[in-house]
Amino acid sequence: MKKIIRRILKEDRQEQFLNKVIKVMKDDFPLFKNMESYGFYDQLSEEELNYVFFGIFGEPVVRDGSRIYNQNKKQIYREYSKGVWYKSEYDENGNEIYSEYSNGYWVKREYDNNGNEIYYETSDGYWYKYEYDENGKRIYYEDSHGRIKDYR
Repeated sequence: MKKIIRRILKEDRQEQFLNKVIKVMKDDFPLFKNMESYGFYDQLSEEELNYVFFGIFGEPVVRDGSRIYNQNKKQIYREYSKGVWYKSEYDENGNEIYSEYSNGYWVKREYDNNGNEIYYETSDGYWYKYEYDENGKRIYYEDSHGRIKDYR
């Protein structure tokens, strides 16, 4: 009985440690570079790393070198040498809805029920929006520079 209790306590402490790693790393990019400098790559098993990446990205992931993919094989993170990185988020239909770069630049997108992009916005203030007819043909365009194309 004592061995079982010790094992449970050890597993509980390990899970608490991994959850703390997740909390520290969640917004600490470049992810791979920082995990290496903190010593996590040396300390954690492959299974534990997968647990941490799941916690960071909120979904099961596959790591392939300097890239991380979601279950739909969409790249959700990429890290280059010298700490340059890029991350993406996708909706349930596989459309990229958010991307962010290590230099602070980001892009947001929205889609209609047919998968047509209807809104695009960047961190530098540029935006555009589209409207489509029932056949998927673009019938309206407007952007932050004041351009409007209306085919309705």
